[in-house]
Amino acid sequence: MTTATASPTAAGGNTTTTPTTPTQAAPATPASPTRRPLLDWRIRFGALALIWGFSFLFIKVGTEAFAPLYVTLGRMLFGTAVLVAVLVAKRERLPRGVRVWGHLAVAAFFLNALPFSLFAYAELTIPSTLAGICNATSPLWGMVLAVAAASDDRPTRQRVAGLGIGFAGVLVVLGVWQGFSGQDPAGTAMALAASLSYAVGWQYVRRTLSGSGHSHLAMSGAQLLMGTAQLAVVAPLFAPAPDSFPVLPLLSVIALGALGTGFAFLVQYGLVEEVGPTTAMMVTYFVPVIATAAGVAILGEHLTWNTPVGALIVLAGAALTQTRPRAKAPRV
Repeated sequence: MTTATASPTAAGGNTTTTPTTPTQAAPATPASPTRRPLLDWRIRFGALALIWGFSFLFIKVGTEAFAPLYVTLGRMLFGTAVLVAVLVAKRERLPRGVRVWGHLAVAAFFLNALPFSLFAYAELTIPSTLAGICNATSPLWGMVLAVAAASDDRPTRQRVAGLGIGFAGVLVVLGVWQGFSGQDPAGTAMALAASLSYAVGWQYVRRTLSGSGHSHLAMSGAQLLMGTAQLAVVAPLFAPAPDSFPVLPLLSVIALGALGTGFAFLVQYGLVEEVGPTTAMMVTYFVPVIATAAGVAILGEHLTWNTPVGALIVLAGAALTQTRPRAKAPRV
């Protein structure tokens, strides 16, 4: 659900340079807060978890009336509109330079256009609860890529153990001992690939756009603009255009974009500034819980014992992959 920012988030909305969730834009030097927020950060934290958790429900309802690519295009359009409106209100300019925009185009593909579309296609055949849980595997994929790329973010034994535990949790969620518990393998694979795409995008952003000198808001707005342009070209070529606009699916797409992508990024950015990326990242672990509760309570999706148990194992593993070794005390 997601733009890449300087902190981890969940995928249903916007994402970041380190594993998180649902919205995505690019990192930059944060501006110092000028005034105290009207709402306590805990309230905004809870609102962000709810928004991203419900994003998977919005996707499911949206695909009942619109082709997945058009659900994603609508999501991008309304999310972009929110950020552009804030940019105009703050009189901030979009970044300049062909090189920056080229990197933003790649980031938009891996952090927005591709994963948003994959989740939309996945939810044609899998429940929103499973999609939300698959989204929580992004930190695990990030760990895999860090190992494969031999990056300076070296794994510890604890983090490697978290990787193994996390993927074991995925197997429990899928109920592999009984043939995927009736889940569609193709849809599940697309949801997992969407989470992998977030991890690829985060790695790319870290290497190409960190320290760009532009504000988070400007970079995120530009990234969503690029993603919207990509979907505007691809959607008409590969999906039938909507011939009607039922109210509930339309409202779901609007909420998915305006709240789950645009507004959620603004809330997350504010949290990162106020309480730091580590605390803000914790929202990631509430998203699959809310996605599961929403899917069962509102959509009537069936839940077997292995789904919540496996989800808890996935989250435990993901949390372990985010631990960092303590700095050694200097010798006297």
